[in-house]
Amino acid sequence: MTNKKDRISIQVGLSGYSFKIESDDAVRSSGWMSAERIFTSPELQRRYTDVQISLFTPKCSLIPSHFHHPLHVRKNLSEVVNLSEDDVVDSVEVPENAAVLLYSNSIGETLSKVISETVLKVDGTKVQPLPELFYMLSELKNLQDYNKILASYADGHLYLVIAQGKSLLLCNTFQAQDFTTAEYFIFLAMKKLQLNPEVSTISFRTPLNEEQEMSLYRYFRNVEQI
Repeated sequence: MTNKKDRISIQVGLSGYSFKIESDDAVRSSGWMSAERIFTSPELQRRYTDVQISLFTPKCSLIPSHFHHPLHVRKNLSEVVNLSEDDVVDSVEVPENAAVLLYSNSIGETLSKVISETVLKVDGTKVQPLPELFYMLSELKNLQDYNKILASYADGHLYLVIAQGKSLLLCNTFQAQDFTTAEYFIFLAMKKLQLNPEVSTISFRTPLNEEQEMSLYRYFRNVEQI
């Protein structure tokens, strides 16, 4: 028997994965784990009422819903990211922002497929991996501050979403070979949007080590890991 709230959220990248389990009485996070541990993690061997699998793919583009046409997904996505001929493209609606996220999960990994076939919902159904940016956009409504700054960092890419109230200001990925470069892009984006870090909270969906967290605290009012 499962709890009323029995959810696992799994983040997958080229270098491994992490998961967070939410039940009625607890929230538990794994931290970043290497791919070979997938077959020995008991948390990935059972079923849940809700399963979310996010993939760190930088091959994404958010467009207004009225510009979206199912037959033009590849064309529109290829205008902003480099696609190979064999890259599989898809799209998912983001109704909170009246937008559609175009994406490709073809980044040279197979771990997300293994996880989607292993971690099932209670009724036995599989969950399709979706881009990390999709879940970041969905998470905005749960952030309490008026200035909503949400980031993830994995495999040399920063994923950044910024909103004010219900207005989305930025949704993008940046190539950042290290965390210092990721911080540079965060501050650059905030400067262009005229947001002050000293009065803002930044939230991260990916695990932060102590050094990264303390570095962010030098500039931001608060740092949260969600």
